[in-house]
Amino acid sequence: MFKDLFQKKRKYATIPSERRGSEDGSQSMDRPKREIPEGLMNKCARCGSIQYSKELEKNFKVCSSCGYHMRLNALERIRYTMDEGSFTEFDADLISVDPLEFPGYAGKLEQQALKSGLREAVVTGQGTIGGFPAVVAVMSFDFFTGSMGSVVGEKITRAIEAAAEKRLPMIIFSTSGGARMQESILSLMQMAKTSAALARLSEQGGLYISVITDPTTGGVSASFAMLGDIILAEPGAVFGFAGRIVIEQTIRQKLPDDFQTAEFNLQHGQLDLVVHRKEMKATLSKLLDLHGVKGGA
Repeated sequence: MFKDLFQKKRKYATIPSERRGSEDGSQSMDRPKREIPEGLMNKCARCGSIQYSKELEKNFKVCSSCGYHMRLNALERIRYTMDEGSFTEFDADLISVDPLEFPGYAGKLEQQALKSGLREAVVTGQGTIGGFPAVVAVMSFDFFTGSMGSVVGEKITRAIEAAAEKRLPMIIFSTSGGARMQESILSLMQMAKTSAALARLSEQGGLYISVITDPTTGGVSASFAMLGDIILAEPGAVFGFAGRIVIEQTIRQKLPDDFQTAEFNLQHGQLDLVVHRKEMKATLSKLLDLHGVKGGA
């Protein structure tokens, strides 16, 4: 008897509900549907976990459940990497045109600009990282899948030339689907153009750090992305020239599950280091310090 009296009380959760009248006059206990504001939550593409967007932003857009590094646009990456208020953009007025009058290309350029909020697939400029000055070029996959057209190649080349002139290190964050087919041979020429600019920087003793992010393929991976004095990559970043399906069909063999990931390429000598996004700024700052760049916090 006494045992029953002193048992812990059960806890109940109160569930709010509203009575709604039906056509026949009866009352319904159905709960009203609640509208969730768009952008409040995000779903991880790898593990499917749901997270608050604000918490995800604080975590550098890295899934807290599985560590998946979600894609960043150029402006987000600049905000996470450069010292606050230090970045000055180069060539913001350079935009792509339709040199070959490719059907529908001009309209797609307008759509991409509206969708991404960017004027091109790369943002270039100068700023400081941990107090150390550097010239940076940051590609953005959400503008035409980061494809390299004439303007992308021109902006990167000008940034490399600025780094050489100012005796500053060059850092390029790559993400791309490759050459932009709507510009045909003009796009392919950017591979040689950017590579030649990097060769001139190297001859002057300049430092070039390449940071590969997911995904980096095609002409970008076959040119400046793989020419760094130091090559870093984010965890899980996929990069290579041709895609998995094309390679498997060509060699008629099944490729490893982790083929072309940053970890796979590190094991096979294609990378120097795989760096978590949270550690990227500190790692770049340390590399700049080790290479004698003047400055520092």
